[in-house]
Amino acid sequence: MKFNIAVLAGDGIGPEVMEQAQKVSEAVAEKFGHEITWKPALTGAAAIDAVGEPYPDSTHQVCLASDAVLFGAIGLPRFDNDPSAKVRPENGLLQMRKQLGLFANLRPTFTFPSLLDKSPLKQERIEGTDLVFLRELTGGIYFGEKGRRDGGETAFDNCVYTRVEVQRLAKKGFELAMTRSKRLCCVDKANVMETSRLWRETVQAMEKDYPEVEVSYELVDAVAMRLVQWPNSYDVLITENLFGDILTDEASVISGSMGLMPSASMGSDIALFEPIHGSYPQATGLNIANPMAMVLSAAMMFEIAFNLPEEGKVIRDAVNKALAEGIVTEDLADGGKAYGTKEVGDFLAANI
Repeated sequence: MKFNIAVLAGDGIGPEVMEQAQKVSEAVAEKFGHEITWKPALTGAAAIDAVGEPYPDSTHQVCLASDAVLFGAIGLPRFDNDPSAKVRPENGLLQMRKQLGLFANLRPTFTFPSLLDKSPLKQERIEGTDLVFLRELTGGIYFGEKGRRDGGETAFDNCVYTRVEVQRLAKKGFELAMTRSKRLCCVDKANVMETSRLWRETVQAMEKDYPEVEVSYELVDAVAMRLVQWPNSYDVLITENLFGDILTDEASVISGSMGLMPSASMGSDIALFEPIHGSYPQATGLNIANPMAMVLSAAMMFEIAFNLPEEGKVIRDAVNKALAEGIVTEDLADGGKAYGTKEVGDFLAANI
């Protein structure tokens, strides 16, 4: 098969981990007889520096013309530390999600047998954890009206959702639950927020269409607590944009490192695959960044965008072998030998 893949490496460690994901993907393509055409494009601070905007139309056109998008990371401290900045790298990420219609963010959380002792949580609490968040990605407070009044002394961010936005996300959640344990949890704050009450009543109305799925409804603060107490009590969770952003970062540490967790952002026509970690600018160019989340994002690309589960499995097997043999970067070395970003990528590719 032939694939056109947009490559949006972004900022910080993005280009370094992206290089390893491409290396591994090429090894998979060679093994299975596929052909990949890479289409690089600018985004984030790199795009701001080059053309003045974080998600230029030229990048959007590259994404539209591709079969899938691999995305690294965006953001730099010079923007974070400047509250008055008119253009920010993160604006490009929101713009990209909106323009590509990427309304569903799928973030799995699972454990690796060889890393159970690396988690900050007790082994008996996390063993067997295999849950998936579906986070709504193009609505809510991130996209609502925002601004200042009273001469800048008062700030506001409006959280807005439509029933259609909730339905299309929930539909994916129900469908995913049907392929797993048939358990779905809707996470909201319905005791306080009107948007959450809309979420809850909309999902309740959809239950009749999926009679085999057992649905529960939990408040976001309770879920935040239970994620560190009994994470393996969850399977598929659906939630709005802000709650999903926070909870998935919390869940990511269950595995032992945020550098291990991939994600997929899906729309009607195209899907984007990215690690959940940030740009980690302090590590840029030092060859210490963990590339495994980016590599596992490529595995999800083969599985979800191209419907090639065997190709994805080969990548996952290589990652598990690297972890078991201690071929890891410094975040997982735990006092032992630490390998560089490129060396880990070379090991994964060679074992594919």
